[in-house]
Amino acid sequence: MPRTSLPATLKLGFLGAGQLARMSALEAFRFGIQVAVFSDRTENEPVQFMTPYSTSGSFDSIDDMVEFARGCDVITLENEFISSDILKEVQEKSGTPIYPSPESFALIENKLIEKQIFEAAGIPVTPYKLVKSEGDIQSFGEAYGWPFLLKSSKGGYDGYGNETVKDLKSATEAFERLGGNDGRDIVAEAFVDFTNELAVQVARNETGTVVYPCCETVQEDHICVAVLSPAPVEERFQKRAQKLAIQAAEAIDGKGIFAFEFFLTKEGEILLNESAPRPHNSGHYTIEGAVTSQFENHVRAVLGLPLGSTRLNKPAIAMINLLGTHKRPAETDQITEALKTEHGHLHVYGKIDSKVGRKMAHYTLLGDNLEETYKMAMHVTRKIEI
Repeated sequence: MPRTSLPATLKLGFLGAGQLARMSALEAFRFGIQVAVFSDRTENEPVQFMTPYSTSGSFDSIDDMVEFARGCDVITLENEFISSDILKEVQEKSGTPIYPSPESFALIENKLIEKQIFEAAGIPVTPYKLVKSEGDIQSFGEAYGWPFLLKSSKGGYDGYGNETVKDLKSATEAFERLGGNDGRDIVAEAFVDFTNELAVQVARNETGTVVYPCCETVQEDHICVAVLSPAPVEERFQKRAQKLAIQAAEAIDGKGIFAFEFFLTKEGEILLNESAPRPHNSGHYTIEGAVTSQFENHVRAVLGLPLGSTRLNKPAIAMINLLGTHKRPAETDQITEALKTEHGHLHVYGKIDSKVGRKMAHYTLLGDNLEETYKMAMHVTRKIEI
């Protein structure tokens, strides 16, 4: 049933305590909701500085998470590094609902199952195959060409768990590194000749479904470095991606916020590449860029509240990911120009230690022209070091 009130004692629990939970927690605090976090890390994570309800444990320990869940009214996810079987048992033993549900999560936690589910729902996906041997790898290369990608079926992100392979020798070596010889499912994916990488966020619960504008993600070395919204592609492609994103969320009967990443091919086809059952880096621009951010709709969705408008606040939004530039205690330097720029917004995630290439912050700039706004955002963030 939809929720019609917000008791002061209402407590929302996050499995994971990084920046995605932090930005969602900030929206929960706006509604007077208490926030609890469960971390599996040894170091303090961004949300743990914000709430007294912080628990450390293991995502492999049902007992740890059951104890945490019993102190919460609703549990939600920050990442996919938990087994759906464990989530199901935690929900049953604690009596606390988990959203997205373990049943929905089970359909997308494994890259192979994920593609099969979406393909069965009539959603075009990137060409793929489960590979179990050198012969499988060779035949995939012959069918779709070299190079292609090998992906661990579970746990990969920002280039981790993924390897580009250019020939049989590099592929068999990558297969071993990814755990293929140890029983882990490895999925081969063809390279797609695309013109743009697109993303769409969808929020869904018993009150309805809302879809965000289609945005473009700019990638370097498998890491998103910038997001442009709305995507600089024809409107028909934007609408097609939005339609497929809603279709994908419905295919898993999702409750919560979901992100879907697509390729726009040179032939004008939209192919679903990956999904995430949580807020996503591609939706950070919505904090200032949309009437209701992905993080607010995350909180609304999992608590059964009416969902907010996804309309953009300006015609053009550019978001720049600020990655670690040093291995050192985190310190955000050279920020003056970015802060002085009208309609610019800096978000620092509160991570204690910086590492080269680690997502440490982001900067969002709102404007009237996408090309000019993106150019300005790149210019004012060019000197920032973390």
